[in-house]
Parts: sequence; C-alpha cells; structure tokens
Amino acid sequence: MTDLEKMRAGRWLHAVTPEIGAALRATEELCFRLNQLPPSHREEREAILREMFGHVGEGICLHSPFHCDFGKQISIGDHFVGNFHLTILDEAPVTIGNHVYIGPDVGIYTVSHALHADQRNEGIMRSLPIRIEDNVWIGGHAVIMPGVTIGEGAVIGAGSVVTRDIPPRVIAAGNPCRVLRPIAEADRIAEEEMD
Repeated sequence: MTDLEKMRAGRWLHAVTPEIGAALRATEELCFRLNQLPPSHREEREAILREMFGHVGEGICLHSPFHCDFGKQISIGDHFVGNFHLTILDEAPVTIGNHVYIGPDVGIYTVSHALHADQRNEGIMRSLPIRIEDNVWIGGHAVIMPGVTIGEGAVIGAGSVVTRDIPPRVIAAGNPCRVLRPIAEADRIAEEEMD
C-alpha cells in the first residue's frame, strides 16, 4: 500500500512523506487559484472544482475562501451550497449528498493525530470518512469530526461539534452535538407566512 492508500484506508501512519506532501501542495495551488477568482467567473471556478474534487454534481455554489487538503477525496452531490470559510480536511473520503447547505466557518475534519506528543511530532495520524446525506443543513461554525455520518434531512445547529452519528430528520445541536428532537410537520412554514 502507498502512503496515500494507507491514509484513505483509515490506518495509523507516518504522514510526513514526499508523496503526501506533493499531493497537499498541488491541492493548495488549486485552492489558491479558486479563491483568487471573483464570483462572476463561474465557469473558471467550476472547472477548478471539477479538477480538484473527486465528484461534483450540478448546481454547486461554493463561496470563497474555501480550503481542503487533497480534494480528490471529496464527493459533492447536486445543488450544494458551501458558505464562506468552509474547510474540509479530506485525508479520508468526504461524501456530501444532494441539496446540502453548509453555513459559514464550518470545519469538516477526517483526520486525527496521535495523542502522545512524541508520536504526533513524528506525523503519526489516521483518518476516518465523513458522510453527509441528502437534504442536510449545517449551521455556521459547526465542526464535523472524523468518522461521522449525518442522516438525511438532519439540521445541525450553529456552533455544534458533531462527534457521533446523527440520525435522519432531526434537529441536533451542542458540544458535543446531540439530538434535540425530530423535525415535525409543525415546523413547516405556512403559505400565509411567506409574503
């Protein structure tokens, strides 16, 4: 297995290697180019995203600045909105479904480092995949930790730290993030309220 394959497989490894370093630098260049383009250059921005990410659906809106580590580990579905200052540390796969809305200053982190300082200083780390299913809304300043799945239709409150799986169609918030209640029909906005 190569170092990148070990990393993607969730194995503990020494991550300070020429192969990993070269991949990080290449993606950093793409992020820099993306973040320098004005929003009006939609076609150029989308071309960079399609080069950088493993998969990009239709109707994606990603505001700058944006940062990620590898990019190829990121798969984004249709009609995605990522607000300002989204950071995705994609040492493991990050799968984002359709109609996902992510607020500003959100961090999605697949990587964790060794707890002992001597090992951490040697670059020992591992990564676990993150899955965000369809129709999820993640509020601003939330942090999504390694190995988490957020179920279809869930809403994550602003400032939450998601350390474990969140089931579908619930409102969850806090640090650590916990389910507050299911999303109910009573939460639907009535037509007469929309004028």
